[in-house]
Amino acid sequence: MIKDSTPQAVESCHQLLLWLVPQLDKFPRNRRYTLGEKMESNLLSVLENLIAAAYQHRKKSLLDEANRKLSVVRHLWRLAMELNAVSHKSYEHGAKLMVELGNQIGGWVKHEKSRRSLA
Repeated sequence: MIKDSTPQAVESCHQLLLWLVPQLDKFPRNRRYTLGEKMESNLLSVLENLIAAAYQHRKKSLLDEANRKLSVVRHLWRLAMELNAVSHKSYEHGAKLMVELGNQIGGWVKHEKSRRSLA
């Protein structure tokens, strides 16, 4: 359940992890411990940065880092599809979730910029 104080990007990242981790568990062993672990680790870092940003006054560096790590995850996800570790259908769904999360992070960054310019 989403609490009112939880930023949407945090909840979306949580939901992405909830969906993605079982997908990574299905990877062939030789891909699970390279691509899979790297994706999971980076996406957990994204979640960590987003949660930290929710509590920080200065959020930009945390949000920028989250966006950078999400970009790495997107490229690894595409590589996993190209190496046939994930189906095309699963790739499309995961990529859609990642784009939505990236858009939410970008919206949060823009909101923070406009809020600071008003102060």
